[in-house]
Amino acid sequence: MSDYRQPADTDEAIRLDAVSKTYQTGAPPALTQVSLRIGAGEAVAVMGQSGSGKSTLLNLLAGLDRPSSGTVTVAGQRIDSLGEGALARFRARHVGMVFQFFNLLDDLTVMDNVLLPAQLAGVARRRARQRAEELLARVGIARHRDAYPARLSGGQRQRVAIARALINSPRLLLADEPTGALDTATGLEVSTLLRELNAEGHTLVLVTHDPQLAQRQRARVVRIVDGRIADGRTEGAGLEAVR
Repeated sequence: MSDYRQPADTDEAIRLDAVSKTYQTGAPPALTQVSLRIGAGEAVAVMGQSGSGKSTLLNLLAGLDRPSSGTVTVAGQRIDSLGEGALARFRARHVGMVFQFFNLLDDLTVMDNVLLPAQLAGVARRRARQRAEELLARVGIARHRDAYPARLSGGQRQRVAIARALINSPRLLLADEPTGALDTATGLEVSTLLRELNAEGHTLVLVTHDPQLAQRQRARVVRIVDGRIADGRTEGAGLEAVR
């Protein structure tokens, strides 16, 4: 396994080449020969039925899982060939993740939840805290910095999760059903925030069952059917997915 290196500047944020993923010998693959290009600053919505391979795809982009075959390149870096330590450093510095059920640590305050990825990346605490203060103000929950997640609403917890995802100024923002656990009004607020972040230059890849969310993000739609990109193409403008 090669070590982490600083990614080269590139207009291509994500490149998957012939990626397959099988979890158990003899079982149907979760992904089969998926090739995909996503441009820097693009918004892409990955859609498909439950079990189609959407979350597997997102986990591969995040470096939380490795392909059984094929290559995964993020921001110019082959992440499928990195060792575990190098992969963790890359993920901490360059990938922000937002989950449907927030994945906050209930025994940490809002501030400490947001600071956690910066600590893992070795950022100086004073610098990280200043960045966290700015982000909490940006997402509208600065007054809750000393609260614990269990005392917050779902929408507030998702805003904390977004601030945490942004603490290390990642190039890539991955969101797995980011409005799925929220009521309609709160989901619209979170959707607006994600659209603003994408407009500021963050590459956004979101998994969603909601076509309206994809439309609000002005996202190119990639449809996954039984582990393959449907019909070998995607909907909307941007760099095309290829079989």
